Amino acid sequence: MHLQLALVCDDARMRPDGKMDIEGIFNDLAAPGFPARQDRMVLVTTIEWDRGDEGRNQFKVDLKTPAGRTSLTVEGETEVDARPSDRPPPRTRLILPLEDIVFPEPGRYSFEIRVKGKKLRGPSLFLMEAEPQP
Repeated sequence: MHLQLALVCDDARMRPDGKMDIEGIFNDLAAPGFPARQDRMVLVTTIEWDRGDEGRNQFKVDLKTPAGRTSLTVEGETEVDARPSDRPPPRTRLILPLEDIVFPEPGRYSFEIRVKGKKLRGPSLFLMEAEPQP
């Protein structure tokens, strides 16, 4: 199992043809002061599973502060289907809308995804204080 895709964006959606549309990918946010609040953002990940991972799998996503503390946790589960070796491996596409996220301090925040006892490193966001407007 590995993380095939991990990003933060303004919006994402699955299309009927199985493709994903992603809008407004970002890695940095500027705030007028701290603690800062982001009204909405979307965490997008694709986990590619190993052939023996079929069944129900629970996952946990933590947003870590620059000091390593957990500031947000999302938990869920996904069903992984069995696939023969002549087909693509099973994948779980997570589109997690997050609202009213509070960032207590400036610095690098990172998402950590835990599944099947493994920690997968997700995307990071760098929060900084915005330059004052003249």
